This record gives sequence, structure tokens and C-alpha cells, in this order.
Amino acid sequence: MGLDLDTVRTFVAAADAGRFQEAAAQLAVTQQAVSKRIAGLERDLGVRLFTRTARGAELTIDGQAFLPHARELLRVAERAITSVRTGRRPLRVDVINSRGAASGLMRGFHRGHAEIDLDVLMLFDIETAVAALRSGAIDASFRAVAAPGRPLPADIESVRVVDEVLQLLTGPAHALAGARSVTVAQLAGHRIWMPGIVPGTEWAAYYDGLVAEFGLTIEATGPNFGSDVLLDTVADTPALATFMGEQTRLVWPAGHGLRRIPVTDPTPVYPHSLIWHRDNPHPALAALRAHLAATAAGHDAAGTWTPDWVSPG
Repeated sequence: MGLDLDTVRTFVAAADAGRFQEAAAQLAVTQQAVSKRIAGLERDLGVRLFTRTARGAELTIDGQAFLPHARELLRVAERAITSVRTGRRPLRVDVINSRGAASGLMRGFHRGHAEIDLDVLMLFDIETAVAALRSGAIDASFRAVAAPGRPLPADIESVRVVDEVLQLLTGPAHALAGARSVTVAQLAGHRIWMPGIVPGTEWAAYYDGLVAEFGLTIEATGPNFGSDVLLDTVADTPALATFMGEQTRLVWPAGHGLRRIPVTDPTPVYPHSLIWHRDNPHPALAALRAHLAATAAGHDAAGTWTPDWVSPG
């Protein structure tokens, strides 16, 4: 047996009003329609819900038992409807990780648009993000698009929003630790350790391009225990350095003596794009795109490098 929500709503209105006539007026239906719905509900449940009295309609014991559950059914239904009303549910945005440039962009958006409810989440690979965009599970994602041989589907739109400068991060005993800046050519022969690189991801494709273009040595060996262990290891290991996005927010102990060193000739930049489904009607999505367009710096600036597969600005 299925419960019809209009019938349940009629029962609750009649219970609150105490008269079928008043419930009919509230619901903008006839008194006969109210009586018919209540009779059908009683037939489906196999119990009497009301007794008629001179004063109107009073709940039976069974009606009193059913009333709180009927109210909860209506509340659940309203929450279900609200969850998919694009103007009322939060804007859901994938930022990949909490410390990167995309997270910073979303913090800036939130500061300027505090009235917009946000759900920020972190999805790992681009296939998962695209599937979530197509299913409506998320509204937007920040990605580097499109990796070689993997163009975005036709129903997914993208716009380049920020080029993040990469810097070299070294410990105090590294051979380049004292440099005010280093050229890409100077990095040849140095071991750059990046355990977060996972084959098949767009960032793996990016660093593959960097290696191919400039003959660098990038190692992704060992498990990825996260940024804290990466910082500890780089601080303690003179032979290792790593790349770090200029906007990546990290805190390390004072004794680590880590150095962020600009890279030049050219400066590698990591391109972040916003992607979304072209038919997504969420009104806050337009606000996010407008905010990013207004705050975006120029792309492909002179003296910078991105792989040739990166979508233009």
C-alpha cells in the first residue's frame, strides 16, 4: 500500500482544523473531496481516523497515533523537494583538496557572496567529477582540462580561471636553498619528489609534460602520507625538493627552514579551470562564474609554461 501525499496532507489539515469544511477551505478543494480522501485513507489503513461529532471531526485513538507520523511524512517530502530545487539547495563545488588554489578561490567567493549556501567537497579524479556533474550530484569542479586524449564530453563546459605559479620547495641543506630564484634548466639533474602524483590524473599528465619538455627528474615513489610528511622529508633530505603551488596554504614547524624558491625561464604554471554541466540551472552557478571572471588574472602570460594540451583561456 502506498500513501498519497495529498491525502496525508488532507488528513493533517482536517486534524488541525477539527472540521472537514475548514480543511477544504485551506486546501482549496471541496468538502466532498476532503471526505472522499479521508475515507480512502481509512480504507487503506483499515482503521477509523475520525469520528463525526456535533462540533465537527475528532481524531480517534488510531487517528491520534497516525498524526505525528503523517506530519513527519510531509516534512520528509518537503525536505526531498527542497533538496532538488536549485534555487534553494546549496551550490555544490568540488575543490579537489582543502589547501590548494581552488579552495582559496571558493573562500573568496564565499566572502563576497555570504548569502549563497555552499557545499564544498573534494573528489579525486576528473572522471568522478564529470560523472557527478552529469548526474547533478555537484554543480561545478575545478580541474586542469583536458588531459591528452581525454577531451571533456560535449555537455560539459569549462573556463580557465587561474594559472597558479609553481615554486620549488627545498630544505635548508639543499644545493639550491640559497638561490633567490632558479631557472627550469638549473633543475635538471635534481630529484623532485612528488608522491601525490597518481597515473591517469590530470596533474600526472601535467607533470609528464613538464618532464618531457625540460628533462626534469620527478619521482612519485612511495606512499602519499600527505603534505605534512612531504614537508618533513624535504626538510630533512638535502637531495630532495618538491614543487608547490604558489597559492597552496601550508604551515611547517619553525625548525624546518623550508624555502619557497621562484622558478623562471619559463615559470611553470598550473592551469585551473572551472567545469560545469551546460544545462545546470542553479542560479548561484552564474554568480560563481561571474565572480571568477571578475577576479581572474590573465592566462598564458609571457614567460610562463603550460603543456600544449591545456585548453586556452
